[in-house]
Amino acid sequence: MANVVHGQLNAKGKKFCILVSRFNEFITQRLLEGAMDCIQRHDGEDKNIDIVWTPGSFEIPIVAMRMAQSKKYDAVICLAAVIRGGTVHFEYIASEVTKGIAHVGLQTGVPTIYGVLTCESLEEAIERAGTKQGNKGWQAALSGIEMADLMEKTKI
Repeated sequence: MANVVHGQLNAKGKKFCILVSRFNEFITQRLLEGAMDCIQRHDGEDKNIDIVWTPGSFEIPIVAMRMAQSKKYDAVICLAAVIRGGTVHFEYIASEVTKGIAHVGLQTGVPTIYGVLTCESLEEAIERAGTKQGNKGWQAALSGIEMADLMEKTKI
């Protein structure tokens, strides 16, 4: 029989850093609320959660790198909302933030969770921040909890 390893959804005793973009705060505040609720409902404690606000989503990767390199956290959860406007700015920001967050996790070995909404409209962002589509902040935190546990179980 094969050995199968699963991450468990229990945040007890785990430390999390939640990075939140202040740009589009109307949306990101709701993502943060969802992430906090998820961690608390999975036995996480507020004292083990640090929340760091960045000016925008583009700044998240550099702060995520610093937080992951500190080795204080079991997971770094990145929350932002990039909403398409009338220029190509959206394409550049969405692409660089995505690559940056992935780079942090690969370079540090600390789960760095992508909770960045990339939406065509404000309405789409609202749907993903707690209405029709659920709360993507909650889903990002759930991934962070599971990955933190999985990384602990797969230590070499």
